Amino acid sequence: MVGMADQKAPRATTNRSTTPGSDTFKDYISSQWADRPDVLPEPREQAPFAADRRARLSALHPGTRLVVPAGSAKVRSNDCDYPFRAHSAFSHLTGWGSDTVPGSVLVLEPTTDGHDATLYLRASAGRDSDEFYANPEIGEFWIGPRPSLTQVAADLGLATRDLADFEAVVSSIDAETLVVREADPDLTRRLDAVVEAAAEQSPASAAIADDTPAHATSADLARDLSELRLVKDAYEVAQMRQAVTVTGRGFTDVIADFDDIVAHPRGERLVEGTFNRRARADGNTVGYDTIAASGDHACVLHWTRNDGVVRDGDLILIDAGIELDSLYTADITRTLPVSGRFTDVQRLVYEAVLEAADAAFAIVRPGVAFREIHATAMKVIAERTAEWGFLPVSADESLAPDHQYHRRYMVHGTSHHLGIDVHDCAAARRDLYLDGVLEPGMVFTIEPGLYFQPDDLTVPEEFRGIGVRIEDDILVTADGAENLSVGIPRTVADVEAWIARD
Repeated sequence: MVGMADQKAPRATTNRSTTPGSDTFKDYISSQWADRPDVLPEPREQAPFAADRRARLSALHPGTRLVVPAGSAKVRSNDCDYPFRAHSAFSHLTGWGSDTVPGSVLVLEPTTDGHDATLYLRASAGRDSDEFYANPEIGEFWIGPRPSLTQVAADLGLATRDLADFEAVVSSIDAETLVVREADPDLTRRLDAVVEAAAEQSPASAAIADDTPAHATSADLARDLSELRLVKDAYEVAQMRQAVTVTGRGFTDVIADFDDIVAHPRGERLVEGTFNRRARADGNTVGYDTIAASGDHACVLHWTRNDGVVRDGDLILIDAGIELDSLYTADITRTLPVSGRFTDVQRLVYEAVLEAADAAFAIVRPGVAFREIHATAMKVIAERTAEWGFLPVSADESLAPDHQYHRRYMVHGTSHHLGIDVHDCAAARRDLYLDGVLEPGMVFTIEPGLYFQPDDLTVPEEFRGIGVRIEDDILVTADGAENLSVGIPRTVADVEAWIARD
């Protein structure tokens, strides 16, 4: 890893650079700058929560060095990058969100009574360096000033060091060091090379005796980091509430633009754009690619092309969530009649999905198995599709594991954990996730649906091309559950009134 003075010209610009290189220019641009006071911020609200998370992780890995990179910007095309987003585990453990400096690395160094946490980041370049004007990737003239080490330390309540000092950590990496490997693949490969070189030089010391207990792996670290997020702390719950609130505003904005949306040949794009505007105004960005699926596009579960027309008389399924600057995101789906009123068939399908969602929510309380949420919703889906004559067997027969005819119309699951990732806690063990039991502080979705493909001959013609999903964000409380998104209209009457009002 190179230090600040060793930064080379950024990729793909050397053949078109017009930055002056004369000594006269360098002397002039480095002079006559006002002093910049190093004003220290108050610690941010999440700092003590992040410290507690680090302490819990430390207890799981005594005596082991842990390396958690923020990651670096990812190339979109040539020398253009996607907007940077720090790895979720890094943000969860540091409290740093959308303002994270790319390339930063959190290191938990083992001590006799736990770990010392140090955050390595690229320090601000002085005016005597050409970085601040000549490097479009990291220079201040190009991307804005970076905070000082002391400012970040005060902000996050963490010890900080210059990223160049991370070289000392690299040189001491051993086979037992655990790394969040997918966060920064280039750094992971570099650390792997150090370990491999050490093993080649000292093969005897690298060998492990048969009776030596296997040490933890980086996969174990990834698992533990996911499981730390299964139960949200008070700060996280507050962030989830806020994310849901602003997401609701985004849906209302879309409804207010329905006239323009219907008039445009790619109205789905306007839905996406309207929602994204709210996401940037009230948050950091969208938490995932918005699904704006009108008509039979609603039968495509992850329809993100969003290039279709929005027609009066159709339903439009909008699956969208706003990510806050803390990186916590909502995940909400509403299915809306574009004309403002459901047809009889649309209402029939919609109310069946709502019934499934409400039935699933009704069983949520501490101690209930997570998988029972899905089973409860599926019972309603099986009963309604059987009642309508769509199944070749009864609902009870269809619910048998070796049948599942009703799943033709809803192949996805009903719930997933939600938080700093839209599909949070993904590396958690099955016995703590799908086979786990609900605990106060868990946040997850309930999102049943019914999707009748436009060419599905098992259903009457009037059902074909109808797709409905209703998705809410649920918090498990001490004695039950709270639907965080219940304030976003979801019943037939409330949805129709919502559209009529806006």
